Amino acid sequence: MGSAAFNFDNSYARDLEGFYVPWKGAEVPAPKMVRFNRELAGELGLDANALDTDAGAAIFAGHSSPEGASPLAMAYAGHQFGGFSPQLGDGRALLLGEVIDRDGIRRDIHLKGSGRTPFSRGGDGKAVLGPVLREYIIGEAMHAFGVPSTRALAAVTTGEQIMRQNGMEPGAVLARVASSHLRVGTFQFFAARGETDRLRQLADYAITRHYPELAQKNDRYIGLLTAVRDRQAELIVKWMHLGFVHGVMNTDNMTISGETIDYGPCAFIDDYDPAAVFSSIDSQGRYAYGNQPKIAQWNLARLAETLLDLINPDDSDGAVAQASEVINGFPEVYEQAWISGMRAKLGLSGQEEQDIELATGLLAVMETQAADFTRVFRSLSSAIEGDAPETRALFANPTGFDMWLAQWRARLERDPMPESERRAAMDRSNPVYIPRNHLVEAALSDATDGDLSTFERLMQVLSDPFTPRPGFDVYALGAPGDFGPYTTYCGT
Repeated sequence: MGSAAFNFDNSYARDLEGFYVPWKGAEVPAPKMVRFNRELAGELGLDANALDTDAGAAIFAGHSSPEGASPLAMAYAGHQFGGFSPQLGDGRALLLGEVIDRDGIRRDIHLKGSGRTPFSRGGDGKAVLGPVLREYIIGEAMHAFGVPSTRALAAVTTGEQIMRQNGMEPGAVLARVASSHLRVGTFQFFAARGETDRLRQLADYAITRHYPELAQKNDRYIGLLTAVRDRQAELIVKWMHLGFVHGVMNTDNMTISGETIDYGPCAFIDDYDPAAVFSSIDSQGRYAYGNQPKIAQWNLARLAETLLDLINPDDSDGAVAQASEVINGFPEVYEQAWISGMRAKLGLSGQEEQDIELATGLLAVMETQAADFTRVFRSLSSAIEGDAPETRALFANPTGFDMWLAQWRARLERDPMPESERRAAMDRSNPVYIPRNHLVEAALSDATDGDLSTFERLMQVLSDPFTPRPGFDVYALGAPGDFGPYTTYCGT
């Protein structure tokens, strides 16, 4: 394919030699486009007509490389479930290259499932269709929710059959887009080797790419840590407000940019439960829904450890003190972002100290009643006045909710937002539709059997998750009683 389809400017390959291994994707027998994101292609300034083809499928499978690409496997380390692995890296993925989008923003194009690399550690380097489409669904839904996230550009099948826990499944590759794939684990890789010069090079690259306002500051490295902390706090808050469980918050899955990455064993809660875990490998609940803020802070502490020699190379105690102050500030930054978002979900424009108790009070009632998280919040806009039958019906015993409702209505009377604006404002913060786990599973099962219609209808619903639409009522409901305990897998 000619250069017209892409306009690459590959700064990672150009500026960070030694931080990766140049590599090519595996040849595959019959690459075929399953879904191409034309809207995203337009944002990236790509030639959608040229890429939504068999030739484009070959590129996004890793089978062939377009002119100007610099495919490479990125090196990184990481703490996985608390245990440190000094070398992980792209074991089944490639950074194809970078493009400058129509807003002048640099974006990675990254392939997941494109075959073995020097970092594969015995794995086959492949992906199968179900996990590829799961990441497509969740990533695009997160984008529609306004959550910083990698996005799906293309999903392709390879013509292979790959062995996984359910037997042979269709091989597939996801082409995803991010503002970068720099991770906490990227810094850990070089810190573990004592390569301070490369750490400095990496930190300066990250600053230039994501936090250019810090580039000329003498304290830019503590500034980098602070900026990443703040973005991650805001990101985790958005997860919590949607009931999203990432499932595998290892340090190699925490980005420096503040985007959500690697939708493996992820899910959304139906009934509110802080202990909710959906990952087949998280037997101890380390990455449970309610633990995600604490894990984010823990991961940021690991980033801080890698930056100490840069923050203050002449005074290690001083560097630790500076970094500790930043990390110890995470709970306050998180709480401020959390209550700000909760006020929006509850229809509050003003601020009162008791708002935290009001918000946590509702969650406590929901937990004791196993109430549907998304439906309760969405229905609140219809409960501003009157008997609130829609919301009360979501509680087996609404007594506790009725008590909370009286407190909330009293608070609304003191709030400055005009009543004429409140309901619409709440509905902009509380989605009607989320990727319900049973609906995602149905879409993936049908797609694996060759029927993409269920997947396409779900994508249509999630493209506008805040607007109720006729004919889509079933997509707003929780799982049926016979759906049972839900378990997800990482796809390897």
